[in-house]
Amino acid sequence: MSEPLPNDARARAARLRLVCFDVDGTLTDGGLSYDAAGGEAKTFHVQDGLGLKLLQSQGIAVALVTARQSPIVARRASELGLLHLRQGCADKRAELLRLCVELGLSPDQAGFMGDDLPDLPAMTVCGLAAAPADATPAVLARAHWRAGRCGGRGAARELCDFILAAQNLEAAALARFLVA
Repeated sequence: MSEPLPNDARARAARLRLVCFDVDGTLTDGGLSYDAAGGEAKTFHVQDGLGLKLLQSQGIAVALVTARQSPIVARRASELGLLHLRQGCADKRAELLRLCVELGLSPDQAGFMGDDLPDLPAMTVCGLAAAPADATPAVLARAHWRAGRCGGRGAARELCDFILAAQNLEAAALARFLVA
């Protein structure tokens, strides 16, 4: 369960039409594994993936915004049906603002979940800044909302569930799983 935070976190979440996620340390545990041939491995949590899909099913756009380039991330985004994948982003703030323009949104209608210093510029310009429990202290100090779980271990799903609850969309998101 997430930690109690300022009362405005729910109001901020209620306005969101776009949620952006950092990848390494947010959707993964931050570990980078390489094999002898130079191949890379990452582990994603399936509950996080379903959370992203639930947001999309309720009309909330989801984007992955990462500084690194990885075919594994492209594959995961494709598996989840994500329309917005931004890799190689040295300036995540600028990318978040570009996505807002592209989608016709104001920055206060966008959220960003990140875990480390390169995420701060995007987190400071968006409507809801969120962080996994194991984010760096500087990020945790500036987040409007903090997950109780760590990156790559269900933190993103907690955020998705929080946003759905703030927008009274929980029942609609759950309905398709309760078909008789």
